[in-house]
Amino acid sequence: MIRYVRYVSLTLAIFLFMAAAKAQRQPDRIFMPNIKTVKLYPFGNPLGYPIIPLNSNELLELHFDDLDADVKMYYFSFELCNADWTPVQMSYFDYVKGFTRVRITTYRNSSLSLTRYTHYQATLPDRNAMPTKSGNYLLKVFLNGDTSQLAFTRRFLVVDKRLDVAAQVTQPFNQQYFLTHHRLEVAVNSRGFDIRYPNQQLKVDILQNYRWDTRLQLRNPSFLRTDQITYNNENDMVMPAGKEWRWANLRSFRLLGDRVQSQRNTDSSFTLIMQEENPRQPNQYFYFNDQNGLFLNETTENINPFWNADYAKVRFRFAPPNRRPYPNKELYLIGELTSYGHTDSARMRFNPETGAYETTLFLKQGYYDYMYATREGPQSPLTTDLPEQNAWETENNYMVLVYFRELGGRYDQLVGIVRLNSQFRRN
Repeated sequence: MIRYVRYVSLTLAIFLFMAAAKAQRQPDRIFMPNIKTVKLYPFGNPLGYPIIPLNSNELLELHFDDLDADVKMYYFSFELCNADWTPVQMSYFDYVKGFTRVRITTYRNSSLSLTRYTHYQATLPDRNAMPTKSGNYLLKVFLNGDTSQLAFTRRFLVVDKRLDVAAQVTQPFNQQYFLTHHRLEVAVNSRGFDIRYPNQQLKVDILQNYRWDTRLQLRNPSFLRTDQITYNNENDMVMPAGKEWRWANLRSFRLLGDRVQSQRNTDSSFTLIMQEENPRQPNQYFYFNDQNGLFLNETTENINPFWNADYAKVRFRFAPPNRRPYPNKELYLIGELTSYGHTDSARMRFNPETGAYETTLFLKQGYYDYMYATREGPQSPLTTDLPEQNAWETENNYMVLVYFRELGGRYDQLVGIVRLNSQFRRN
């Protein structure tokens, strides 16, 4: 009996360790409940994606809040990953010049807010830790210099632009996708580059609105010409266009935003009730200027949105057709505010009394984009087809990333990048 109990305990411990290790490898996750409002972006551009050129002076800004409202010793470190975000089999000092961990020393306690928190910020890369290779990087923030006390992770990219990349967005030819999808075409100029086996050495990823969960992964070129590699197979190059993102104007918790139905404020907290929303109609499209799923911390009442802004419980409600739950499907609230469906509060619960899905998020003052998405199970992908529909006129940002691995190389180098917009055709 004692041996059996020891065996079960050991098996459970191994399972929990493997689950924890697997969770830590998943990018863009928050592991501590006291951590809120994590933002990593190019210096001075809170709506940009965190990308820096290799060996440049460009910086990234990191911001986050600790709701414990005390002073802690947070450290950060970098991890180089392959194109599929698996860790590279290399020593840390092979891709970072400096220390293995650097303390975040800039912080400030909140003021003029009901919610108490400590705001931490840093500029990256630090002179004490500088990436020396291009590729996908994972920023890890942890407590007390102990990497097992992981607070959160965030992706960022270091690009060594050695390949010229051209791309465009067009309307698909296939009638099945003609009114609902965007078609991408990519051409890589390989002049001066030794690419002997493009199918093995080149990897091309296309991100829509900076989302990794819906990215296109291109591994087989359509055409190989002298000094040019083309990807334009329509079967592999179409993406659902979606529609413009819904929004929540939460810059003020006292003056109601245009989509806030009511408020329940007390001397110690704020609670905001969003208007009940419905599925969008098919074949109906309206353009408005959105943030393509991102959020921006702003306040109309105080000076500094980093440590003067307040927090509120914000309740979102979605009424499905006939006020009946979607059969065999789960509903999620997606956007940067829920790491695109990867937080616990992203999943909405159906309330039979109101006939609506509901969830409550604890959000800082600002302007938030979001959508609703369904999935059939925990392992199936999220799709916005049912609650949001698709329209090819939708404005989306696209980012094309080109990775190259040398013959016998140990990691994927990020050697090409181009950004464009489905409406404005900007490169």
